[in-house]
Amino acid sequence: MLALRKTRAGRGVDLVRTGFDGPEPGPGEVEVAIRAAGICGSDLHAAAWDPSYGFMEPFLPLTIGHEFAGAVTATGSGVAGLEVGDRVVCWPTVPCGDCDGCRAGRPSACEARRIVGLHRDGGFAERVRVPAGVLHRIPDALAFDRAALTEPLSIAVNAVDVAEVGAGDRVVVLGPGPIGAACAFVAQERGARVLLVGLNDGARLRIAERMGIAVTCDLSEQGLDAAVRETFGGRCDRVIEATGAAASVGQGLSVLRPEGIFVAAGIHAQPCELDLSRLVREKKQLRGVHDTTARAFAEAIALLARRGDALAHLITHRLPLAEGEAAFDLARGGGAMKVLLLPDQTKGQTT
Repeated sequence: MLALRKTRAGRGVDLVRTGFDGPEPGPGEVEVAIRAAGICGSDLHAAAWDPSYGFMEPFLPLTIGHEFAGAVTATGSGVAGLEVGDRVVCWPTVPCGDCDGCRAGRPSACEARRIVGLHRDGGFAERVRVPAGVLHRIPDALAFDRAALTEPLSIAVNAVDVAEVGAGDRVVVLGPGPIGAACAFVAQERGARVLLVGLNDGARLRIAERMGIAVTCDLSEQGLDAAVRETFGGRCDRVIEATGAAASVGQGLSVLRPEGIFVAAGIHAQPCELDLSRLVREKKQLRGVHDTTARAFAEAIALLARRGDALAHLITHRLPLAEGEAAFDLARGGGAMKVLLLPDQTKGQTT
């Protein structure tokens, strides 16, 4: 079968022909025919072999990709609750089951978790075999391409949960990529007043506006402080950072009111400097968020079922798996939002 794989330490990914070891899924495993898989920032970091992704080396070669939807084609022994033909999406975290977090029923706090597509074969392939526990059924009416948004949308739901966003809150979201735009959407769905901010991000901000995000700002045209005061009449209650740019943390904290909550959701290659005296004196809370929760994942599926027409604007490109390397080039650009790989498609499509 065709698969997009990380075959060696270093830059790049390779489109290869590969197969499964053995005729059937192993105990506790499920085989899934992939119908749609989204390219995530983690996939781009892995392809670029950024410094923090060296942990993958012992697991190479492996098929990358963790934002996928498909149909069950086979089940291994001991699998209950999933049958051939079931339509599913992947929550790619595989908890160890033994650490303090797992024993407390908090798999997102697992200290030895493994990630489908980073530690074991993922979804940039025609088929994949994964532990049954990472798969969740989706409604029959939810199209596979929209369903492939479930995992990143669940990340956004969890970020909004950690920020404790409620109706009437003034929320600034920094970074209009897929996660930031989704955070803005979820916060707005909860009744918050939202400002989505980018920097030289006109194309992505226009996509967010088509999703229904009411207020956006490009910092190439207006400063953050001025935009926040113009939108809210003062400082904001919550900031969700999804840029991955270290400088944005300090900038976001500066527009946050005393006792406000700042949630960092971006993955940062560089350390950031903070004015801790001001943070302490203004009693602000700085929280980190990563991965998701079972509750947030379920909400993401329900949101896609209910508000899929709006969320589908996140998908800007659909390409066949055979054009995977070109798809990665698109995903690195500022014009694309979410790029999908479709194994059963033979010609690329831009929405």
